[in-house]
Formats: sequence, C-alpha cells, structure tokens
Amino acid sequence: MIIIDEVGYIPFDQDAANLFFQLIASRYEQGSVMVTSNLPFGRWGETFSDDVVAAARIDRLVHHAEVLTLTGDSYRTRARRELLAKDRAGRE
Repeated sequence: MIIIDEVGYIPFDQDAANLFFQLIASRYEQGSVMVTSNLPFGRWGETFSDDVVAAARIDRLVHHAEVLTLTGDSYRTRARRELLAKDRAGRE
C-alpha cells in the first residue's frame, strides 16, 4: 500500500504533477493507494493546475475506491483550540 498524505496542501509543479499521475497510473488496479486531502475533488484542478489532468487522476483513484469524507474539526484544530482556551483561562 502507498499512502499519500495532504494532496492539495502545496500545489504541484508540472513535473511533480506528471510524476504523481505516473505513480497513480502504475498502481491502477495493481496495488492499494490511500490519499488524504483537505480539498474536495472539485478543487484538485487548483493543485494540479489543470482540471482535465486532475479529472484523469481522480478517475483512476476513485475507480474501485472507498471514498470517506470526514467533517468537523481535525484533532490538531481541536487540540489547539483547547490549548488556547486553557491559556486564556489561566490569565483570568
């Protein structure tokens, strides 16, 4: 299994986008790939600077896939909010 974390956090340049596509294409129906992203698929064109190429990547990723959409705060956001609240309470 290949795990690719945070797709969309930083935009891909053309070379990186091509390499990513080659990786996904080579794993297509050959092995497992897990991808995390904070962006919905509709915004992946921003990451890859090309909506058509992004659609091709998404097509290969979601075929035979289980797509999970998580909502709510991440544990990092929640922990940071709790830390800030504790800090404010300590100053009062």
